[in-house]
Amino acid sequence: MLKIGLAAPQYGLFTDRSTISGLAADIEAMGFDSLWVADRALVPVRPRDPYPDGGPVPEEFRKFLDPIATLSFLAHATQRVRLGTSTLNAPFYSPILLARALTSIDILSGGRLDVGFGLGWSSDEYEAIGVPWPNRGGRLEETLDVLEHVWSGSSAEYKGALWTIGSAHIDTLPVQRPRPPVLLGGFTHTTLARIGRRADGWAGVGLPVPQLAYVVSEIRQSAEANGRDPDAMRIVVRVNPKVTVDAAPSDDVPGRGTVVQVADYLLAAHEAGADEVLIDLQQTARNADELRDLARRFHELLRKAPGST
Repeated sequence: MLKIGLAAPQYGLFTDRSTISGLAADIEAMGFDSLWVADRALVPVRPRDPYPDGGPVPEEFRKFLDPIATLSFLAHATQRVRLGTSTLNAPFYSPILLARALTSIDILSGGRLDVGFGLGWSSDEYEAIGVPWPNRGGRLEETLDVLEHVWSGSSAEYKGALWTIGSAHIDTLPVQRPRPPVLLGGFTHTTLARIGRRADGWAGVGLPVPQLAYVVSEIRQSAEANGRDPDAMRIVVRVNPKVTVDAAPSDDVPGRGTVVQVADYLLAAHEAGADEVLIDLQQTARNADELRDLARRFHELLRKAPGST
């Protein structure tokens, strides 16, 4: 069954409270399954690191609402859709405070939270936040350890390489037990092995379909090697297209193309193993009406997938 998600209004032209609440309610009414927020602290003037798609950092990122605050607002503005992070840069945060924030969102949304974690791509952001760029994968691993400890409800002491939590009572626990679903982003061998070992699935991106199928296979093999159900691994594929009127060259899709071209790619991604697809329209739409119209057109095409909602 294909689930259909949309990036929540959060950045660029879409940071007004009435725009966010109105669009969220409309997207839910259209039948979308989920809304997702992202994580951006700043846009460096002279970035040290290339943007993942090889181009410049989108100008829209210069105005970006906090993901946790936005999720809290969305929890109030919606009733049914799942609310996720795609992705939250886990090493940016103190894990004990992150546990409190995410638990609060799960409670306030009635158990609708999906937690997607990534490592980010900008060493400029790490420097500004005051977190070391090296060993960020290790910080993510221990962040997951702390979250599991806190969400277990244990009052025992936790001691790791980076953080120590003395014996304490933390009775504020997520609605979803034993915890909200955790997805991890990235596609290195280490990341795919980590997903199969300890996550619930992949917060993925729009790779070429053969490469996407390979990544799905690697995740499932890792899960099986760790004694876990490979078919239970959830695969969410995100695209951030520049939607065009005229057809784009096939090599540009899904980064650029018509609604039909991008939708066809997402349907092919579903055939390659994606359980859910996620579309960000904030780099194309120039106002709320245009975003709403594009979202409706995508939903009409994608719900034709066998078993989609």
